[in-house]
Amino acid sequence: MPKPDTNPMTPKLAVLWLQSGGCGGCTLSLLGAESPDLTATLDGAGIRLLWHPSLSEASGEEVLDLLDGAISGTLAFDVLCVEGAMLRGPRGTGRFHVLAGSDRPLIDWVRQLAARARYTVAVGTCAAFGGVTAAGSNPTDACGLQYEGTRPGGLLGTDYRAGSGLPVINVAGCPTHPNWVTETLMALALDGLTADDLDPYRRPRMSADQLVHHGCTRNEFYEYKASARSHSDLGCMMEHLGCLGTQAHGDCNTRLWNGQGSCTRGGYACINCTAPEFEEPGHAFADTPSIAGIPIGLPTDMPKAWFVALASLSKAATPERLRRNAVTDHLVIPPAVRGTKPR
Repeated sequence: MPKPDTNPMTPKLAVLWLQSGGCGGCTLSLLGAESPDLTATLDGAGIRLLWHPSLSEASGEEVLDLLDGAISGTLAFDVLCVEGAMLRGPRGTGRFHVLAGSDRPLIDWVRQLAARARYTVAVGTCAAFGGVTAAGSNPTDACGLQYEGTRPGGLLGTDYRAGSGLPVINVAGCPTHPNWVTETLMALALDGLTADDLDPYRRPRMSADQLVHHGCTRNEFYEYKASARSHSDLGCMMEHLGCLGTQAHGDCNTRLWNGQGSCTRGGYACINCTAPEFEEPGHAFADTPSIAGIPIGLPTDMPKAWFVALASLSKAATPERLRRNAVTDHLVIPPAVRGTKPR
């Protein structure tokens, strides 16, 4: 059994990572961390992975001993990271997901480890709110750690608080950007994350206080309501193709993926994957529901009357360049070349 490490040079933050009902995409995304890479980032911040099901060598009895030690207190750890939804079925037993070799449902392990953790972090929208795993009829009775969709509760209950006094920290996304995870852990290593640093859904404000719309390369088309009609078109995808970037909380277009990409830059509409219940919007992801031509889901903070007035003015003033480029898959008319000096 590993013993508590009293070496003063021990890393500041010991992380235990479990995976439950999900695709493992958040771990795959995490491995794409760049400048520096994941290992260098964690080492440099004094963060040590005690165990991760995909990245660690330990398996079988070694892992069970490690988890038992964490629960009993003989193995010190700081952060419990959980990836994937909590599977409570069938009928509350949790036996749809039994931890290999233990004959115990993973939800039981999570409850006991969460009671010992200084911080508990839900990695990804499934762990935070239930996500895709909880969509549809949900025969697995999947939920998040402390939310079930938009409703507080989940597996651990509304009143749960980790040893630090914080609720579950929801690093939402499907998948998460690698830096959302590493920077959250780095903030915890510095004791630099408080309740005030979490938004109403307990997502770290460092990324959640921005919108996907910020930095979108299609913003000029949005301003003039020059809209794409097909997925290969260059125009704004809000009006016809289901893009929720003006409502989705995340810095995806200012903190690019793999240094250069995002959903909208790749030609895909934002589906608001950092939000609870994004998996069931009530319509096809690529459709924009509207009434009398007005989208039901309006940009954050914009009253309907303002949107109608601005959209009408914008469409009337749309330059021919944007009008034509919006419905093509390549640049047809480049911006005019003009002098900028006052005349």
